[in-house]
Amino acid sequence: MSTPVALDISALPGPDTIAWRTLPNGLTLLARENFVSPAIFVAGFLRVGAQDEPAELAGLASLTATLLTRGTRTRSYDEINERVESVGASLRVVSATHTTTFSMKGLAEDVVPLLDVLSDILRSPTFPEEHVERVKQQHLTALREREHNTRARATLAFSEHAYPPGHPYHTPTAGHIHTVEPITRDDIMRFFEAHYEPRGGAVVIVGAISAEEALNVLEHTFGTWEPKPDRARVPVPPASPPGTTVKVAVSVPGKAQSDIVVGAPAMPITHSDYLPATVANTVLGVFGLMGRLGKNVRDREGLAYYAHSVLHRSPLNAPWYAVAGVAPEMVERAVTLIQGEIRRLGEELVPEEELTDNKSYMVGSLPLRLETNEGMASAILDLVRYDVGLDYLQRLPERIWNVDAEAVRRVTATYLRPEACVVAVAGPPQPK
Repeated sequence: MSTPVALDISALPGPDTIAWRTLPNGLTLLARENFVSPAIFVAGFLRVGAQDEPAELAGLASLTATLLTRGTRTRSYDEINERVESVGASLRVVSATHTTTFSMKGLAEDVVPLLDVLSDILRSPTFPEEHVERVKQQHLTALREREHNTRARATLAFSEHAYPPGHPYHTPTAGHIHTVEPITRDDIMRFFEAHYEPRGGAVVIVGAISAEEALNVLEHTFGTWEPKPDRARVPVPPASPPGTTVKVAVSVPGKAQSDIVVGAPAMPITHSDYLPATVANTVLGVFGLMGRLGKNVRDREGLAYYAHSVLHRSPLNAPWYAVAGVAPEMVERAVTLIQGEIRRLGEELVPEEELTDNKSYMVGSLPLRLETNEGMASAILDLVRYDVGLDYLQRLPERIWNVDAEAVRRVTATYLRPEACVVAVAGPPQPK
């Protein structure tokens, strides 16, 4: 019988090792010391993303985030790159559904000038016209390439049918060709002016700098940033699993493989069912060589090039689905087997040894995610992003061990029922 892994809880970040303060402008600052190397990692998020863009201009938030680094009122694009690269640092800004994230890696001795650059691009971008057109064309090229990606097309089809119009998960954050083409520099500037603010956001520094100094530097950098107290985000319509199986077929000419997505909207990360569902998802399509799906659909039956499952983290009803890539003639058989594995997980209790192995994997992988400054910063940010408490990671191992087989069966039967799922398939045209 498998033995549960032991874990030193004190090695996980928590209230005793994470310093924090909230500024009057609503920005939360965090820091965790790590003097193993002279490096630091700065990461943060602002509560602005695709959720805030009009449906007819989907992709606007993504374009805006990409263009932040293309020039400010005091620095050109080349000057920004020179300042960052001259000290061997890196800078990245990416927009997602609910937030826009940013990160910067460098040496602790360069933290002040690097943060000055970061603050500049977040607060004073100019969106030069020539860069707007260049980035927009690059974005459109990527969207045209996506049209020929069966895995991407299947995932898009799933989202469009699992979530109603107006829901932020209904439309991809990158938008569509017909929504990106009309976007102008004026649209980008209006979006930035309306939605970029510090309120509700967070910034963390992890690395070779004292926690007090890190918080002071962050406050000096971002403390004068004014919030937009009158800004309100658009309400999100509810999403729930379909009442019956919804089948969607997307034809992608010239392809030799079909990709399958089978799933439904589940629960937000703050819901009490989220952790049992995470254990269930690990059993279904994560542990080892991609859980039961990998073992049975791919290895035993030899039907899939890949097969696994995903439960997203989200403040809303997160998507939970199984995915697989198969030969076109095997689609129907593969879907039947995937639904069979989902049904089995929702009807039968997971054997004790299998459940213990999966929970040991989940607990044992926690420290691995936190080995780098980048991994630690990401984990700390999520504590604030989802408002789960600074002691969440320290409480997590015990909570994982407390998930029993009945909880796994119940959440699967509740949220991932084969008879109430979206089945999206993208691949070569099927003969009529």
